[in-house]
Formats: sequence, structure tokens, C-alpha cells
Amino acid sequence: MDGNGRWAQRRGYPRAYGHVRGASRVKAIVQEADRLGVKALTLYAFSTENWGRPEPELKVLWKLLKRFLKKEEAALARENVRLRVIGEVERLGKDVREILDPAIERLSKNTGIQLTFAVSYGSRRELAFAMRRIAEEVAAGRLPAEEVTEERIQSYLWTADLGELSDVDLVIRTSGEQRVSNFLLWQAAYAEFVFPEICWPDFEPLHLVSAVEEFGRRDRRFGAVKSSHSIGEAPGLKTSYPALEERESIHATGTEGFNRDLE
Repeated sequence: MDGNGRWAQRRGYPRAYGHVRGASRVKAIVQEADRLGVKALTLYAFSTENWGRPEPELKVLWKLLKRFLKKEEAALARENVRLRVIGEVERLGKDVREILDPAIERLSKNTGIQLTFAVSYGSRRELAFAMRRIAEEVAAGRLPAEEVTEERIQSYLWTADLGELSDVDLVIRTSGEQRVSNFLLWQAAYAEFVFPEICWPDFEPLHLVSAVEEFGRRDRRFGAVKSSHSIGEAPGLKTSYPALEERESIHATGTEGFNRDLE
């Protein structure tokens, strides 16, 4: 979900307008991912670094998140989507939490595609938090040091309740940027990466199909035995879209619709 602000600025629009158009792409991509059989989808909506954005831009981002939840929760429920949020959620404003927390609870029993928003998220922060908790357990004598395994560490990460789906198979970063930018560093250790040149969301469902097909052509050896599979032989695909520094959007025809889009 990269490049919204840049997309808007290139066209002479306010950065916030790019976020409005970027948010409009989420529903179609979630639906297409579900249709493709993707089991878990993580959207990088807001990084820990993004707190340094101008206050007016932050207000637009939170307003868009609240609007999405109000507008789409019923549809997510009908489509059996389970919603999660990872990150320092405690930093979010009361007005956001009052809408976000009940929505997560109401969708918590759903068994379809697992949709995760990474909000106020940074992977280094996540790992530091996990290490502190483990260190406290070891210091208190509740956890022997020799039991600090990869599996144990993973159980302390914010993605732990995804179970085996927490390991990411495919990371898609739009706008042509080719870096990880502090996103799911542990979980994406063996992920495949696709970097479309188009911006989010010039990113349409057909581009998701193309990325998943590219994933299916990759030879994933995990450092050991050669393996080969087709798309149809890759169940449980976990896909992530980093938003990172900026997010991207499409279909803006002019700023005259900006205020209406925020209502």
C-alpha cells in the first residue's frame, strides 16, 4: 500500500487526497484475495515512523480508518472475514479505539480470510517488545534460557494468534520501491517479494492475480530440498502489502470530491 502521498502530489492534489483514494482500494483487494484462496492478508496501514506526519494528515488517516470500519464491517461479517490489528494499538486515540475494538470483537469468531491491519506498527519495535517479555520470564525463573527457541520467540510476537499463518509467503510492495522498511522482519524471513511499478491503488485485483501467479512460478527451496508447485498447489498463501512511508491511490479526477469523500 505504498505511495499515496506521492501519487497525489504528482497530480497537484493534497497528500490527504491520495490517502482517500488509497483507502478505496482495500475492499476490492480483500475480496479478490479471498476469491484466490489466500488465507491471511496483512495491510501495512500506518507505521511507527508515520507518527511524524503533519497533524492534519494524521487526522485524515484516522478518519479514513473509522469510516472504513463503519461502512464495511457488515460486509466483512457476511463474507466471514476475521479482522485483527497488530502494532502499538494503545497509541491510537479514544475515538478510533471506540470503533476499532468492538469491530474486532464482533468479527473475532469468523473463520474465513484473516485480515490484519498493521497500525502503529514497526517490526523492530515488535521484536524488542517480545525480547523484553522473554527476558522478564527468564529473569523471574519462569522460563529456562535453553527453552528460548524460534517457536517460543514467535509466540511472543503480535502475530502469534495467527498460528501457522503468521509466516508470510508473499510480500507485495507497490510503487516500485524495493525495500522492507521495518515490516514483518521475522515473519517474512522466507517470503517471496514482488515489487509492482504501479502505485496503490492503481493496484487492481488483476494485479494481485498477477503477483500470486508470479509467486506460483517461484522455486521455494528454503535453503534445502528443491520444491516446485503451481498456484493450485499452494494452499494457505499469506500475503502482505506494506504501506510503509507513504501509500498510493488511483481514480482521482479532481480535488472537488475531496471533502465529500471524507464525509
